[in-house]
Amino acid sequence: MEIICPIDAQYSDQIAALLKPPPPLEVQKYFEELLATRQCDGIKVKPTPRYGKGVYAETDFKEEDLVLKDQMLAGAQHPSNKVDCLVCSYCFCFVGSIELQIGRKLYLEQLGVSPIDECHMQKDCYNSDSSVGEDDSDVEDQQVSGECASSPSKDKISLPKDVVESLFNGEMRLPYSEKFSMPPIVSCPGGCKENYYCSKSCAEADWESFHSLLCTGEGSKSLSTKALQKFIEHANDTNDIFLLAAKVISFTILRHKNLKESRHEGKGKQVISESIDFSLLGEAWKPVSMGYKRRWWDCIALPADVDGSDEASFRMQIKELALTSLQLLKEAIFDEECQPLFSLEIYGNIIGMFELNNLDLVVESPVEDYFLYIDDLPLSEKGEVEQTTKPILDALGDDYSICCQGTAFFPLQSCMNHSCRPNAKAFKREEDRDGQATIIALQPIAKGEEITISYIDEDLPFEERQALLADYGFRCGCSKCLEET
Repeated sequence: MEIICPIDAQYSDQIAALLKPPPPLEVQKYFEELLATRQCDGIKVKPTPRYGKGVYAETDFKEEDLVLKDQMLAGAQHPSNKVDCLVCSYCFCFVGSIELQIGRKLYLEQLGVSPIDECHMQKDCYNSDSSVGEDDSDVEDQQVSGECASSPSKDKISLPKDVVESLFNGEMRLPYSEKFSMPPIVSCPGGCKENYYCSKSCAEADWESFHSLLCTGEGSKSLSTKALQKFIEHANDTNDIFLLAAKVISFTILRHKNLKESRHEGKGKQVISESIDFSLLGEAWKPVSMGYKRRWWDCIALPADVDGSDEASFRMQIKELALTSLQLLKEAIFDEECQPLFSLEIYGNIIGMFELNNLDLVVESPVEDYFLYIDDLPLSEKGEVEQTTKPILDALGDDYSICCQGTAFFPLQSCMNHSCRPNAKAFKREEDRDGQATIIALQPIAKGEEITISYIDEDLPFEERQALLADYGFRCGCSKCLEET
């Protein structure tokens, strides 16, 4: 049965125009301007005959040189990771303190927070007397959304409840924890208990770019926080990629609003219009237009447990799932002047963009660094210190080293083409402590040479590599593949 979305039929020409790849010169100009804002003069985005565009070296790089630090267009921490790591919702650096990070995790485990029910529960996660941050008195009743954690593992040794609460509330200080300081917690401007930040600048940037429409607090700019909560719960229960798609739509709506206000500055009182200015919407959409897209239900890899004969049915189910998510989002943040953004075609292509271009968002945990530091102490100090830290480490078990994990779309990194013999890779250095993508040279790269990364495990056999790359819509013809054929 064909799935029909009324907006797709009403605005079919405009939707096709939004999804049409921009002309090569427009792409090159956009990325030149973007690179200038990133103060990155070592690379350039250029058109390529086979793949549309690619990234090329404008200078010589040595092995292990930093090629690029790329700020994400949109990204999100996995809901399943939110119990383990408390991070800034905009730049994804860890916030609070070593004691808070540990105490919060153990506290939620002792409450029995489970993957099934915790996304619908609110917990008193911070004590108002805590001294962990400048806005900590507002950081109460945090909603920890998503499939965040499981009950304590049987091989862990539980800490007494009062010790956990002392860590959580900032009453207990661990030895040497001051060497691993983190920014204080800043609350969401809209008052929700889901997003926290490392600074007021991050809070304001997220509010202006994404969160004002996606906030469930009293200050939310959404049409209905109840509808928004239903959308979030559906995404947590099905696929958190919908949360990323919502951020892109929110981002475009807010850009459209800002562009419209800029256009009307100095022209007196603005006339509110519900008609659609497609040139303005196209300009607001421009950053998203640069990403390679396909419909999600067309490009998602067929799961191993789905038989080939059931492929059509599987892809139809994925399309139906996307439509359900879109309808929930529409009830929460629909904008008359940006109606084409709420078409199933646009929504499916946004999700497909993340499916094809996403890079794992990874930020190493300072908690792991802390325990490694304790382990490296001289024996004369280590014994006494471990009387305090060892019971805590035993309570954490192997989970002590869990890092912040999520998914993001990085505009410059997404322009890098694949090679099974890449000359660069995504790699976080010791100093890279936020959610930016970091690309490092694997070998010397000469000026004028294309910079490539691998989308898959390049050590797999030839046929397996080609099968995986088929999901990206191409057959690899790199030097390694040519040699093996």
